[in-house]
Amino acid sequence: MSSLLLAFLLFMGIFFCHSSFAQEAAEEDPIILRDRSIKDPKTATILSAVLPGAGQVYNEKVWKVPIIYGGIITNAYFAEFNNRRYKVFRKALFALDRQEPNPAFPNLNRDALVRNVNYWRKNRDLVFVFFGVIYALNIIDAQVDAHLSGFDISDDLTLKLEPSFESHSAGGNTFGMSLKLKF
Repeated sequence: MSSLLLAFLLFMGIFFCHSSFAQEAAEEDPIILRDRSIKDPKTATILSAVLPGAGQVYNEKVWKVPIIYGGIITNAYFAEFNNRRYKVFRKALFALDRQEPNPAFPNLNRDALVRNVNYWRKNRDLVFVFFGVIYALNIIDAQVDAHLSGFDISDDLTLKLEPSFESHSAGGNTFGMSLKLKF
């Protein structure tokens, strides 16, 4: 376990220190002059894939990190709970098959034990699917948020409802209401 942790820390150290060997750019370099609030979607995606929540921190949306880890921790709890119940019923089923006394569930027959084993196994496996969904949503959220970081959300957006009048080339006129979006 410690060698795996050491390998992970070494990988993270190399991953986050890759830009320390870069040359300094000239002052007129357009990369230096670009807006710092615009985030790179590729960087946000990679960060979230390596460490859930790191892309959200990169995008400066730190408030999302507790939601991500809350989902992961809740999922871990239910995975452990469902696995524990699955093992209890499986052990009782094996004891019944060996014709040993079953003190845990004396009133359940073999069919009821099989149903319970299948139920708790299905629930446990479904929780692992939710792990994948939370992980994928974490990555998608970081990437989409980085893509939208350059989107203009200024106060100059207005929506007006006003009367309209149009003249047609065939000689007819049209009166109505128009909805105009100004940005």
